Amino acid sequence: MKTRLFFILFLFLLSENVPAQEYLSERFFQGQLVEDEITRAYLTPVKIVWQSDNNNKQVKNSEVLLTQFDGQLSTSGEGICLLRSDNETQASILLDFGKELYGGIEIAAAIRSEKKPLKVRIRLGESVSEAMSDCIDNSVPGMSSATNDHSLRDYTLELPWLGTIEVGNSGFRFVRIDLLDKEVDLPIRSVRAIFRYRDIPYLGSFKCDNERLNEIWETGAYTVHLNMQEYLWDGIKRDRLVWLGDVHPEIMTINTVFGDQEIVKKSLDFGRDTTPLPQWMNGISSYSLWWIIAHRDLYLYHGDLDYLKEQQAYLSALIHQIISKIGPDGKENLDGGRFLDWPTARDSNVIHAGLQSLTVMAMEAGKDIAGWLNDRELNNVCIKASESLHKHLPSDHGNKQAASLLTLAGMLAPNQASPVILRNGATDFATFYGYYMLEALAKDGKYREAMNIITDYWGAMLDLGATTFWENFNYEERLNALPIDQLPDPSKFDIHADGGDHCYIGLRASLCHGWASGPTAWLTAHVLGIQVIEPGSKVIRIRPNLGDLTFAEGSFPTPYGVVTVKHVKQADGKIKSEIDAPKEIKII
Repeated sequence: MKTRLFFILFLFLLSENVPAQEYLSERFFQGQLVEDEITRAYLTPVKIVWQSDNNNKQVKNSEVLLTQFDGQLSTSGEGICLLRSDNETQASILLDFGKELYGGIEIAAAIRSEKKPLKVRIRLGESVSEAMSDCIDNSVPGMSSATNDHSLRDYTLELPWLGTIEVGNSGFRFVRIDLLDKEVDLPIRSVRAIFRYRDIPYLGSFKCDNERLNEIWETGAYTVHLNMQEYLWDGIKRDRLVWLGDVHPEIMTINTVFGDQEIVKKSLDFGRDTTPLPQWMNGISSYSLWWIIAHRDLYLYHGDLDYLKEQQAYLSALIHQIISKIGPDGKENLDGGRFLDWPTARDSNVIHAGLQSLTVMAMEAGKDIAGWLNDRELNNVCIKASESLHKHLPSDHGNKQAASLLTLAGMLAPNQASPVILRNGATDFATFYGYYMLEALAKDGKYREAMNIITDYWGAMLDLGATTFWENFNYEERLNALPIDQLPDPSKFDIHADGGDHCYIGLRASLCHGWASGPTAWLTAHVLGIQVIEPGSKVIRIRPNLGDLTFAEGSFPTPYGVVTVKHVKQADGKIKSEIDAPKEIKII
């Protein structure tokens, strides 16, 4: 009977022209095939950065590796790169793929006389220094900080005779290959990167007459795109996890560039479902606060009421838990991990100021959500909690993070925060909380100053070879710094190997961290001036701020289609705007 039913199903599948995956799953794998949401593509290296010799002895015909490969090996020995190690020199080559990516590598080993597999060492690097590092060589300053945490980036591999092998995955731009076996020839036809990414359109855009700002906007968008893997990650090499505070700048960038994406909801739900109350998300109380704020912003942009209703029970219980941590004097007493960002991690006074502010912001977000859900009880609870919190006004302690959050919470006048944030320019800016520093400057109308900071701080990473934005960047370290795409030079400060702090010391630091993408969302919101006013982007206010720019144009995704704007500064300094929006959207 089972055989007959299976045969009937088989005939049905044939007659309905079902997709191959569905057919194979039902026909051969009993429904066990799970579709990969990620697209794969192959990339050829663009440059040979270094090789162990240039005398055509250990490394021959290396330029072959820069040519396109169609994936099919042949029995011909023509057009092959040859590696050969001996007792004096190890055959090695360092390849540059031109841009940071997430994925693995494919090595096509060509025909040779002996069929025994040959051993190679593979080192992936987000910088040249990382790809050239030796984890076990503590005699080289900085180089011992390279790790295999979260993803293998330094490993030994056996290559087959006349075969292709794929391994991965990690975040990298550079690949070093060393032939470990001696006195044997290793012919290689190709070394390709296997690029893994979500095949989604870039609906948002930004362009102005400052090419540096254009590149920064695009780099922030690309940084987040790489971190949109199975879930919304922090980093693609290290921290391939869902951190519920860190995702907020990423969500704002996704809203700005890609529009409504299921990976955001999937990641927020992951935080909820893996954090039974009274636990805090990721063990950090502020990250549960950010979860509430993220839901407010997500609904404001996309207006998915059914999804918001799914959060109601957990949200209400979480808000009541937070309120239980507010003292009679209005002071927050949150337990769990007390954390804002790494640069402030050792300053308990600044952390308190930030947590007081974030608690206010979470209650304000909760009030908005409760209103949209028509939950009067929760709405009133949030209003009262916010009023109580405003009774306690901590100092900003001259700290940029604290001043920014106090301003965004409405507890510090913007014109009082701006001098703190702008003190010494980009010095003491941060990759994560830099977004909120920029937002606080916008509240004070300091758009020109904020654009200068973006140009200096995020632009300095580009000057140092960045193609994605970093987990951490100390602005002062840019001086006499070695760019990430250059070979180590003892006379210069190695920006990757010698820098870092906390959990990202030296080469362990991630050079592709989604929380650093804030300028992308900020430039669209404040230079293009696109501000969402009512849920679902039904009402959008457009108020451009060009600063020293002469024009700015771009697009913005909404549930009803893309809004496009173009702003041109006239001779009298006034701005002429052209706006095109779907008919469902009211433009103010």
